[in-house]
Amino acid sequence: MTTRIYFVRHALPVQEHADDRTRPLTDEGQTDSALVQDFLSDKNIGVFYCSPYRRSLDTIRSAANQYHQEIKTDERLHERKSGPGGNNYEMFRKRWSDHSFHEEGGESISMVQERNIAALTDILKTNAGKNIVIGTHGTALSSVLNYYDPSFSCDDFMRIIDWMPYIIELDFDGTTLVCKREHIHIEKKHN
Repeated sequence: MTTRIYFVRHALPVQEHADDRTRPLTDEGQTDSALVQDFLSDKNIGVFYCSPYRRSLDTIRSAANQYHQEIKTDERLHERKSGPGGNNYEMFRKRWSDHSFHEEGGESISMVQERNIAALTDILKTNAGKNIVIGTHGTALSSVLNYYDPSFSCDDFMRIIDWMPYIIELDFDGTTLVCKREHIHIEKKHN
């Protein structure tokens, strides 16, 4: 029995908004979320999960409403906690070359991966055979992709860093990944 998960990386957020948890989408990001709704409209989605962060929730909200479903939030799906100076190219390279490295007050790739895979495993076991949407973030999603394909590296992370929104489909047999397909993305320069 195949379980299909559509991971939806959030649309363009307001970068100047200081609180990571409540960071909203830009007007452009809100408009781009309609593309997510349109893509998911015929996918027979059985359940929606999401990071509790506003930008991820707002990206999939209209799709969930279209299916008349509530979005289940899971704290383990949130984005990597960043310490001071943690979001720049040098720090990306350090974290991806050593998955246990993290700046003070931040999380390592291993830490992000551990909690995201724990959440994903629970979701797969609870929803076998369903089509699922998971609203996510760049590093959180990349840590999942790296778990199933250890060759997924900093270069792969950098390839998708400006894709907002981005949808990738992962198909599972139980908890074993059997297929991966990239669908839509919109490239945005946000730095």
